[in-house]
Amino acid sequence: MICAMITCFDIGGSAIKCAVATADGQIGDLQRVPTPAHDFAAFTAAMQALIVAGGPARGVAISIAGVIDPADGRIKCANIPCIDGRVLAADLAEVFGLPVWIINDADSFALAEAQAGAARGHANVFGLILGTGVGGGLVIGGRLIGGPGGFAGEWGHGPVAAQFAGTPPQAIPRFRCGCGQTGCLDTVGGARGLERLHLTLHQTALDSRAIIAAWQAGDADAAQTISCFIDLLSGPLAMLVNTLGASILPVGGGLANSAALIARLDQAVRESILRKTDAPIIVPGQSGAEPGLIGAAWLGLQKLENRHG
Repeated sequence: MICAMITCFDIGGSAIKCAVATADGQIGDLQRVPTPAHDFAAFTAAMQALIVAGGPARGVAISIAGVIDPADGRIKCANIPCIDGRVLAADLAEVFGLPVWIINDADSFALAEAQAGAARGHANVFGLILGTGVGGGLVIGGRLIGGPGGFAGEWGHGPVAAQFAGTPPQAIPRFRCGCGQTGCLDTVGGARGLERLHLTLHQTALDSRAIIAAWQAGDADAAQTISCFIDLLSGPLAMLVNTLGASILPVGGGLANSAALIARLDQAVRESILRKTDAPIIVPGQSGAEPGLIGAAWLGLQKLENRHG
């Protein structure tokens, strides 16, 4: 692998995180500054200062909460208006005088898990995000798979959510999704989806952590909500495993903090897939506290190696 230093960024609506990565994928000290979300000149200046502070770099790799169209490089990023719609990699490369590579945060998580987390040694990996909503990224043979529009891995969208779920079966409304469709898994699959299910089933508003805590404490209403949640997700995930041949699905996002919930989901998925195995398939991610930076580092190092290969 090329001996190089990559300046890595993990950029969200509230903070820009930065670190330098060495050729073996190791991440240096973390730097953090607020994101200038409405001023592109201030946005690039904040990044430039971090690049300079990190020392000489061969390129810049960025993990960001947005979708990048591989056809034209334009980014859709609602929470950082000053970059929304830009051909961001080209714009930043012109400012920095360095090659710039960009990856979305779900893809970055998948790559981090494949290279340095729970999915090391696995050929086919689907990084599963259970956060505010649901998302994912696909890595085959150590390489991230993109796709038209940059939407590969977005398993949460499409009108496929079941209308009955749980034991005994409960009627589940088809909720309107932010993508414009009705009945997407994203509406019932993340933390907000879990809360929406509980409110619909029991007319009680609780946050996702409280629902999970009540379930683990033996509360019957919370148990019914969790039963529906698992039922709604396990079938689509089983089809995903069968289709991709993924041997492991590491989980990131806030709901991954509940080991009991992830274990319950894993059991339900393994009961529904064609390949029978006693080994867990859906597991909490293990790439560390900064998967965005780790994934960006590996992307940058792969790209740099390809340029010199």
